[in-house]
Amino acid sequence: MIAPDTLLAFVALSFVVIVIPGPSVLFIVGRALQHGRREALLSVIGNAGGEVVHAVLVAVGIGAIIAASATAFTVLKIVGGAYLVYLGIQAIRHRRDGLDVGADAGVAPAAPSRRVLAESFVVGVTNPKTLVFVAAVLPQFVDPERGPAWAQILVLGLVFAVIAIISDGAYALLASGARTWFARSPRRIAGVRAAGGTMMAALGVALLVTRRTA
Repeated sequence: MIAPDTLLAFVALSFVVIVIPGPSVLFIVGRALQHGRREALLSVIGNAGGEVVHAVLVAVGIGAIIAASATAFTVLKIVGGAYLVYLGIQAIRHRRDGLDVGADAGVAPAAPSRRVLAESFVVGVTNPKTLVFVAAVLPQFVDPERGPAWAQILVLGLVFAVIAIISDGAYALLASGARTWFARSPRRIAGVRAAGGTMMAALGVALLVTRRTA
């Protein structure tokens, strides 16, 4: 369906865009520092799910409308930013949870997988910058002579999500690995959780105050 050279060019561009730390990476690292490897990896999957939704929206033509609408962009920005601030504040408030249980100090009660996936999905799907990128870039790699445009966009969107899972997953493993050392001290792990929450809250504030670029 998609020419091999076109797919390789898209993979190369996507890798460069994804591997450079941005909002998604900061969110994943924050979750890793706050909760550890399990929830960080689940957050990677949930966040990628939001990117797939963006590809679907672009494939059916809605994404282009949202990307071009200042009002829709602002709504997404406010919802996504406010939600990140909320998650960050919750992380800071509960930074000492599970730190007074002896040998298990530093191990926070595991949140249900469904909740972790849902939270990270909301963060991913309300990221307006990802939607704008997907809406602007994916159609550029579509060849009308090689099949329906919507199908090619969906394939490219899935490829983008897979690359994001691999890259963000690596960041999640690295951050959660560093957290293991901090977990040896209840005071250190409380500080790390607070730092993760602060990162998410700061990311939310940055999203709220950022201006849309033409």
